[in-house]
Amino acid sequence: MKISELQPDKLTDLQMTELLYGSTEDDHKMGDCIFVPGSSKAVIYRLPKAIQLYHAGRAKKLLFSGGVVWDGANMCEAELLREKAIEQGVPDKAIFVEDVSLHTKENVLASLLVLDRGLGLHNIERIIVVTTNIHMRRMHLSLKTYMPPWIEYSLCAVNDMYTREDNWFQTSYGRKRVETESRKIIAYVEQGILNDEVIDITAK
Repeated sequence: MKISELQPDKLTDLQMTELLYGSTEDDHKMGDCIFVPGSSKAVIYRLPKAIQLYHAGRAKKLLFSGGVVWDGANMCEAELLREKAIEQGVPDKAIFVEDVSLHTKENVLASLLVLDRGLGLHNIERIIVVTTNIHMRRMHLSLKTYMPPWIEYSLCAVNDMYTREDNWFQTSYGRKRVETESRKIIAYVEQGILNDEVIDITAK
């Protein structure tokens, strides 16, 4: 079934789980760069996985993306991720920073120039994507919509506290986040912001 065929008001819990969390397993392939979009808690949830992948040799470069300055922070998402990565042993020369984007689509668009200047888009074959499970589908769709078509992706999703695949339905907060994210993806596809695609989803 295509994403555009889904009816957001009629999605079951299983369908929302399949929409957001399905087919996001890590294929463990090597990449040219580890891509980490920012968020208010990216340092807590996303950064440790990115650093682990870097030290494991999955890619020689890290790209931190995000220009939002959250309450209580004195620098934008990407610069904060960079600072914390350096504190944990990642050399500054291995890090690219994109510090103007304000949301997921802009994470991709603004990173295009950074990647082209740093590596040359024509040289990039695979990007390793690190973000939370609930965000991975929209992030992956955004990359496939706006990045060059020859680039492939390894998806390294990480768990947060309340929107894991196995617990999002247990709290009102988790349910609201999942319902909002599902509606957002379907709406963006309908508007042409994201490319439509067939997904493996259970019929009612």
